Amino acid sequence: MRTIFIINPVAGNGKAMKKWMKFKETIEFPFELAVSQYSGHATELVRELQHSPEPVLVIGFGGDGTLREVIAGAAGSQQVLVGSIAAGSGNDFGRGFHSFKDAVEIADFVKNPAASRKDLGEFFDGRAYQFVSSTGIGFDAEISVKVNRSRIKHWLNKIGMGKLVYLVYVIITLLRFRLFRLTVEQEGEMLHFDKVWFATVSNQPYFGGGMKISPHSVPDDGVLELTVVNCLSRLKLLLVFGTVFSGKHLRFKEVHQIKGTRFSLSADQPVYRHVDGDSAGCTPEDRSIGYSVSASDWHSVNK
Repeated sequence: MRTIFIINPVAGNGKAMKKWMKFKETIEFPFELAVSQYSGHATELVRELQHSPEPVLVIGFGGDGTLREVIAGAAGSQQVLVGSIAAGSGNDFGRGFHSFKDAVEIADFVKNPAASRKDLGEFFDGRAYQFVSSTGIGFDAEISVKVNRSRIKHWLNKIGMGKLVYLVYVIITLLRFRLFRLTVEQEGEMLHFDKVWFATVSNQPYFGGGMKISPHSVPDDGVLELTVVNCLSRLKLLLVFGTVFSGKHLRFKEVHQIKGTRFSLSADQPVYRHVDGDSAGCTPEDRSIGYSVSASDWHSVNK
């Protein structure tokens, strides 16, 4: 079995490359290395392996965005198995899927490989977007966009205080965010939600750096979970966020969760959107966007 590491040198504001320089010294088996040079490059690199005559273990060495690109390239192939080394900022992929702890574990896996198929989510809005963990619109997406654009994030990460910038933008966005009206269509039924903070479509439980937004999500059951949070005061929203890490937020009547293979969402105003924590522009005003399980699956290293 070929083993290929794909490194995103800018993941975690450069943390991935620093981690790789130490990690590679512990590897005692044959491997190949590829370094992604631009957005979408990892997908291109992995797609070239789809018709490999032998099984290939591709290990994404980076964050959630890196793994999304790797999996988009591996989708539909029986030969490509995907594993990871967590080296990003949020690392929610490693909470919902297997992440190797060290080189010894990888060597053991190569000797006795075991993998299983997983779902891949997708939506279309002028182009195809795919997501592994979650995608969403609203409050959390706006925070992600502002954090990633922040000039101080890089410097805070250098001194190990990167999460502080997230807290700062939670407070700023909390005070300024414009609530929106959301329409959800599922199996011909129309649901309307007023004063919405955010809506998240999940394929696994975690998002936002460890928050268990969709505790009942299973990444290989062929369905997705839609979570909508609305009609909360700003103060109560903070209270709800305090319970998300344990998954107890579902007890609040203002938190709604719907399960299905497909949802169509439309908002009454442009709202920021994220895909696995990365910015994905804005959802257009009053345009229905369909979210579904992709026809192409992928194969994950088993825990």
